[in-house]
Amino acid sequence: MQYWVALTLCPPSAAANSSPRTDAGAGAAATASQQQAVGWWALQFTPRVAVLDEAVLLEVAASRRLFGGEAALRERLCAEAQVLGCEAVAWGPTARAALAFARAGWHDGDGSMPLTQRLDRLPLHTVSELAREQATLVRLGCKTLGDVRRLPRGGLSRRFGKALLEALDQAYGLRPQAFEWLVLPERFETRLQLPSRVEDAQALVFGARRLLMQMSGWLAARHAGVRRFTFVWHYDFHRGRDAPERDELQIRTADLTRETSHFERLLSEHLAKTTLAAPVDDIRLCADEVEPLEEVSASLLQDPARGGESVTQLIERVSARLGADKVLRPVLRADHRPEHVQTWQPAGEAGLRKPVVALPALLPQPTWLLATPLRLAMQGQRPMYQGVLETVAGPCRLEAGWWDRDRSEAGETAAVARDYYVMFSAHAGLLWVYKERDVGAQGRNSPWFLHGIFG
Repeated sequence: MQYWVALTLCPPSAAANSSPRTDAGAGAAATASQQQAVGWWALQFTPRVAVLDEAVLLEVAASRRLFGGEAALRERLCAEAQVLGCEAVAWGPTARAALAFARAGWHDGDGSMPLTQRLDRLPLHTVSELAREQATLVRLGCKTLGDVRRLPRGGLSRRFGKALLEALDQAYGLRPQAFEWLVLPERFETRLQLPSRVEDAQALVFGARRLLMQMSGWLAARHAGVRRFTFVWHYDFHRGRDAPERDELQIRTADLTRETSHFERLLSEHLAKTTLAAPVDDIRLCADEVEPLEEVSASLLQDPARGGESVTQLIERVSARLGADKVLRPVLRADHRPEHVQTWQPAGEAGLRKPVVALPALLPQPTWLLATPLRLAMQGQRPMYQGVLETVAGPCRLEAGWWDRDRSEAGETAAVARDYYVMFSAHAGLLWVYKERDVGAQGRNSPWFLHGIFG
């Protein structure tokens, strides 16, 4: 048994009220573009999505259990369809019946009544073929679909053609109806004409929410996620001479995702720090880096730990608010030099940890490494730190960094040549000390440095 949902869009006149283009061709183009956008979003619920007149139709009989049952599916469809600009949402056992209920403003009529009785009560304008002949049918005394059905079929066919009877039969489930199903494009890119000029960047989030929902639906239908998307806004034609034609934001995510709420939070944080050069009348959204996303099975029992933002999403949002250079994370690097084993990078950037090449295990490693090695005083040939140091173990020779060019103008290398020792101080305990190796001086006058302390 089929189960249809009809989503009717706002009338073309309402969609074009704020636009200087008031001709019928522009209104039709705007409606077709909106239908396409809603259709892409609807494909996440079912592959059977079609366009009929001003509506988008979904056949969701096989999808109800997948989305948590009929009640949950209805609630989600109604909430998201309203954001996308849909005027009405209605359900029915046939596509034309669902569309007729939506046009009449009924959710699904009286579900306790048979379909025939529900449709018989609807006015003529709820079926397109009858609406075109409404003036003639009214003169014949017909006000509802039931009145038309009671007329002789032969006379109706001769006077109005077969299309009228065929549409009625399809609405009542007496004849099947074939559709051309929507197919997703390979690349997601959509735009929205704003109902009025926007002068505050933060206000763009309201219109962007619709585009983000469409992108999430497109990603869900393709079983994919996005790592980078671009939000573009076009400035009004009457902008100043110094204002550019458009500006854009490229937003990256650390993990593959298709969550509309996360996209919206990130975009909102970026726009909060943006100043518009002129009023904006048009916005556009593109999905740039799209990759397959592995699905996560839903739990049979509710898991409170799964609610809210993940740590990765929180880091991305805070980075967008404070700046990427203000939220950092440590990253391990493959380097023998102790001071170069760890570096810091923006926490929101995606990156794989490289394996660490540890120092030779001839000497134990300290638990605390000084940020800058401390040069030690000498007593003769022996280093001092709160007293003369006694050698416990060593040396362990380290030579590395000849490949690493210094960023200074001189362009010198950051090469090191050291002999590391574990030494004992009566007051400070075990210390990690190294001596700079100077081959030319044969190590006699080479300085000693404290580099680490054993906890």
